[in-house]
Amino acid sequence: MLRRLLVVALPVLGLGSLVAGWGLSRVGIHQGYAPEQPIAFPHKVHAGDNKIPCLYCHYGARTSRHAGIPPASVCMNCHNLVEKQTVEIEKLKEAVQEQRPIKWIKVHNLPDFVYFNHSQHVLSGVACQKCHGTVEQMDRVQQVSPLTMGWCLECHREHAHIATADFQRVMQDLRHPPAPVAGLDCTSCHY
Repeated sequence: MLRRLLVVALPVLGLGSLVAGWGLSRVGIHQGYAPEQPIAFPHKVHAGDNKIPCLYCHYGARTSRHAGIPPASVCMNCHNLVEKQTVEIEKLKEAVQEQRPIKWIKVHNLPDFVYFNHSQHVLSGVACQKCHGTVEQMDRVQQVSPLTMGWCLECHREHAHIATADFQRVMQDLRHPPAPVAGLDCTSCHY
């Protein structure tokens, strides 16, 4: 009797464990996530058609851990001069006039226990598209990459030798600050 129970129960438990393990491995992966924003901001028009560099709007990415969502005043640098008016541009201007913050919805989220520094990646020459996809072709930004630990490690392994060679070259000329190295140890990304 016990033997029959084990013969039936063990495969069911094994299959259940596999399904649960796969489900847990997908926690926090939001590929394809593209929330509707309070103002429809077409990156395709701005970064694509008009070729506005990512770092013009997301200037914090050069010097900070966070790229940041640009303040509406950055938008108004151009939209004060542009004659074309749309419903979305009117929403922007109204928010600026009323000094009301725009409640953008964050698209790319990492777990709280992950440390990610935009400036280290920007200063190392990593293109924004490497992680964020071809944003310049998107009307609505979506998360393209899985942003998993395995995905990040794959990139770090791919670029570790390049960064290490750059680091060694920079260290020979101490007039320049050392370039960040694509670390593979746990403390590179985890507290």
